[in-house]
Order: sequence, then structure tokens, then C-alpha cells
Amino acid sequence: MVAFNHSIIRAAVWNLAGFSLPGRPVGISGRSQKAANQAEGLALLDAEFVTLVEVSPISYIDTLVKKLAEYGVEYNQTILPQQSGNIHIGFLHKPGIEVTNPRFIPGSEGDYTNGRQAIAVDVQAGKFKAIVIGVHLKSGRGRDEQKVRDSQCRVIGDYVTQIQQTPGTKRRAIFMMGDFNMIPGQDVSNFHHLGGDDVMDFVSSWDLQDRFSHILEKGRANLLDGFAISRNYSTDYIKGSLRLFPMHWTMDMGREKFRKNVSDHLPFVASFRIY
Repeated sequence: MVAFNHSIIRAAVWNLAGFSLPGRPVGISGRSQKAANQAEGLALLDAEFVTLVEVSPISYIDTLVKKLAEYGVEYNQTILPQQSGNIHIGFLHKPGIEVTNPRFIPGSEGDYTNGRQAIAVDVQAGKFKAIVIGVHLKSGRGRDEQKVRDSQCRVIGDYVTQIQQTPGTKRRAIFMMGDFNMIPGQDVSNFHHLGGDDVMDFVSSWDLQDRFSHILEKGRANLLDGFAISRNYSTDYIKGSLRLFPMHWTMDMGREKFRKNVSDHLPFVASFRIY
């Protein structure tokens, strides 16, 4: 275990847009320009801990680790293969940040046949300890899709509530991040169920100054990605630190070009005290 001597770590979440339609090659080729662009973007982001959504194929996370090393940015990775489908949730973490006990939240696919399950990991860096939950909920803006997300959110929310009612974990901070596919102010029932027994504070709905993360085909955008912290025992989060990372700007691209050549999502990044 490498000692981690910083007083603050930055945690990020990013959807890589690895989804592929039936009949097309799975995910993102490690030899593609998109892979090279994503590694460059992650190197510019340079967060200590990153939740990655839509990792596909699952080996693509190793591709990113190798490409990032060429920029002098060292990461370890933690990932589990989803039981259904070919897009996965994984984590990048720098040496000195211990990530252990990866596990799926049983039943968190909800009523989504062959849907994705949320994944939880234990994270420790110095005195900082937390349970991080990576989520990728059902997409779609219709009522039927919202009901499917309700079924997923209930299971995840109950899991969060159980953690904070269980001796040994009840004082543990919980951080939830990923592609919620939920828009604040619209998907009210989704947020209600995902928050558990009034446990989670959706800081992406309040602290985030930029009100978008997902870039639509015509360049317009909306806020689908999410970042939440537990109301209790989460004093490590630096209030107001959650920001949209303008990766398109750092790579000298407009939104449309970035959507085509890198991803149709922009990452979030937030800061946490570890002392």
C-alpha cells in the first residue's frame, strides 16, 4: 500500500459512451482515435479517483490504464463484469487510494430485463473512508422508462438505508455517482426513491453551476449524470466543489466535435478532505 500524503483528493465520474447497437462492434476499440482522445482527456482531468460508466469491452479499462501511463499518469483499476449486457461500470484510482470489496447491489437492475446493476466499493485514503456506489440507470424520457428507473432506485435506495442502519457501517460516508439518466425537477419519483430513507443529498442538483452534462446531437445539452453524498457522516465533501469539467475546452474542441470524437458526456469532479 503506497502512502497517500495529500490533504485533498478529487473524485470524478464520466460516461465513456461505450454503448453499441446490436450488430455493431462492441464498445470502443483500443486502437481507435476515440480511445486515444479519452486517455488524453482523463490525463487532463487527473483526478485521484474516477468512476467510469459504459466501459466496453470490459478490457477497455486496461487499455485506458496503459494509455494514461504514457502521459505519466498512473492508475490502478477495479471493475466487475455485469451479469447481463456488455457495458460495465469501473473505477480508476491512483496508487495510495485503496479500493476493496467490489460487489453488485443485488436486484438493482430492477424491472429492466438484462439491465445493469449498481456496483459498490470500499474506498480509503488516509483517514478518508467511504462506500462509493457507481450507477447507470435506465435511459429514456418516457413514463415507462421512469417507472423502470423507479424500480431500480428503490433497490439502491434501500441498500443505502440498510448501510446506515447496520452496526459497523452506519457511520460510513456514502457517495453515489454515475449516469442517473434523471433530470432534476422532472424525474421526481426517481430521486425520491434513490435517496433512500432521506439519506442522500443530490449535490449535482444543487452545487453544480453548469446545468448540463449530456451533449445532444444538435449541441444542446441536459443534466443526466449525478453525484450524491449521504447526509450523515459525509463531512469530507468540500461544499460547492462539484464542477462540470470542461474537457471539450481543455482539448480545444467544440461540443459537437467532442461528442463525435470523445464522448457525448462531460465529466464531473468534486473535492474531498482526507485529513
